[in-house]
Amino acid sequence: MKAIVFSQPGLPISDKQALYQTEVPKPEYGERDLLVKIEAIAVNPVDTKVRHGDKPATPRILGWDACGRIEAVGRDVQLFKPGDYVYYAGSIARQGCYAEYGVVDERIAGHKPSSLDATHAAALPLTSITAWELLFDRLGAVENQEQGRSLLVIGAAGGVGSMLIQLASQLTQLRVIGTASRPETQDWVKALGADDVIDHSKPLKPQLATLGIENVDYVASLTHTDDYFNQIIDILIPQGKLALIDDPKVLDVMPMKRKALSLHWELMFTRPVFQTADMIRQHEILDRVATLIDNGQLRTTLSENFGLINADNLRRAHALLEQGQAKGKIVLAGFE
Repeated sequence: MKAIVFSQPGLPISDKQALYQTEVPKPEYGERDLLVKIEAIAVNPVDTKVRHGDKPATPRILGWDACGRIEAVGRDVQLFKPGDYVYYAGSIARQGCYAEYGVVDERIAGHKPSSLDATHAAALPLTSITAWELLFDRLGAVENQEQGRSLLVIGAAGGVGSMLIQLASQLTQLRVIGTASRPETQDWVKALGADDVIDHSKPLKPQLATLGIENVDYVASLTHTDDYFNQIIDILIPQGKLALIDDPKVLDVMPMKRKALSLHWELMFTRPVFQTADMIRQHEILDRVATLIDNGQLRTTLSENFGLINADNLRRAHALLEQGQAKGKIVLAGFE
């Protein structure tokens, strides 16, 4: 099958060897696995991080966002059947989805939203799971509650932020404040349901004060947490909660003690990598998101379609992600 891979980490994305197309065997599937013929994929910052990480023993297939049709299932599969359309993020411990076929454990796949085509559905899995786990599993927000409380989302225009804004505004009574620094990204965040939008390139506290907000109950920091950390501590309410998804080089948590603040790290790959007892929760999240999409409560966060799944288009997508200028999700669909 066709696959787009990398072999040499750290190459600039302008180098054609940074991502290149090759032929690899169709993947084998296990007892609880689905063999999926991939129709569309999305790119994520984790793709670029892995590409700059350790040298793989064999060519590595990146990509952890896909939608396609099930071609075959393992003997113990109970949730799906051949012919079903699924969407999934998968596990970082396995090969990714920049390929004609992918394999995923049924417990971390969901039924594709019936109202979306594969291209629009592929934009959803990784960010939906991340945003859902961050909001409900890490911060502990409660559906249909949280009246009088507030959530600040730093870096709200990206893929995770775009889903988090929607989930918080649709499923809780939180006052949702998103940050974005450009007019187009500010408009994007507002359109997704944020009650307020402020500029993270400027001091946060004065902007919150202008909105009549002295402190916030929850902060979801999705980018450059080390740059905003002191401001976050200052604006969080005593006993407030901070959740983050990025990788700060240094994070001194001692200043959090005086306010008894709690720190939560979200990584959606944790459940599949460690095969946790509650791993099936990711299947449940994706099926719930599909229902919310089909009911019109959530919308896809696809912002750009980069065309066919090939090395040239994937290098373009990686370049845009590395510039930090993307909003929503970049999707590719179909093979030549």
